[in-house]
Amino acid sequence: MYQKILKVVEPDFQKVDKFIIEQLYSEVSLVESIGHYIVRAGGKRMRPILVLLSARGSGLENDQHVPMAAVIEFIHTATLLHDDVVDMSMLRRGRPTVNAEWNNPSSVLVGDFIYSRAFQILVKISDMRIMEIIANTTNKIAEGEVLQLIEKNNRESSEESYMRVITNKTAILFQAAAKCGAILANADPKIEEAFESFGMQLGIAFQLIDDVLDYSGNADTLGKNIGDDLAEGKSTLPLIYAMQNCSPTQRKEILKSLRAENLSEGMLANIIEIVQKSGGLDYTKKLAESRAEIAAKHLKILPESKYKGSLETMVEFSVNRKH
Repeated sequence: MYQKILKVVEPDFQKVDKFIIEQLYSEVSLVESIGHYIVRAGGKRMRPILVLLSARGSGLENDQHVPMAAVIEFIHTATLLHDDVVDMSMLRRGRPTVNAEWNNPSSVLVGDFIYSRAFQILVKISDMRIMEIIANTTNKIAEGEVLQLIEKNNRESSEESYMRVITNKTAILFQAAAKCGAILANADPKIEEAFESFGMQLGIAFQLIDDVLDYSGNADTLGKNIGDDLAEGKSTLPLIYAMQNCSPTQRKEILKSLRAENLSEGMLANIIEIVQKSGGLDYTKKLAESRAEIAAKHLKILPESKYKGSLETMVEFSVNRKH
């Protein structure tokens, strides 16, 4: 399904890859080494693909969307570098994280380089509306990161606080990607608004499934360890639901795990089983499917094209993927 999405914008995607590599140039060898390490790790690149599809789907005929797609990918990459340091993660996309392969300071500082390079590219794009959107988006992402930090190990995390975190931390970049592509194409305001709403709903659905997979996926397929969120003290929706619907004894076990500095494999397996049996995964997946359905409705305004078809496939992929 992913290949079906990618195939529609394959020539554009190759240009984005080339542009990203060019923009990682630095006279400081460590910056280039880490930059190329990240690029080689691959990833789904859903956010830059969304820029390409929204721009082409809105009628763009030039290549203005290529630098924009790189900006979105750079911002996402920088947040991952910083996230891995905050979360002390050791594995991403099936490889050691940058902080594991090098060290925390290198990961943070190269993340800063990639952030600033994104804004250098934005200056060349020279569109004040897009500049404003990206500035506001990165600010909201930072707020989302802080909110998640505040919620870490919180015994009383609510669905409302969780949704606020994922809206700021994840969905808002999907929203920016979709809207900026439409802006570059000088789309009709109604289409631009539709893409903005589409990106937000798609991003929420995507993150909800990410959190389902953290309790039910396969480490080799995901490229990261199962139960990472739990081990890091994050109360994602499957766990929040489990705490509200499990037995008092099971709730005590969950709370104990959130307080633990280091979870044993046995404790981790036990909590994963509680979450799975509580219905937390089904509840979260149904919510993701609901958001995906809303996202798909926003595409109805678009004229029929292969790009619209690919966006519809992207919605389907967001809730049915295994990684």
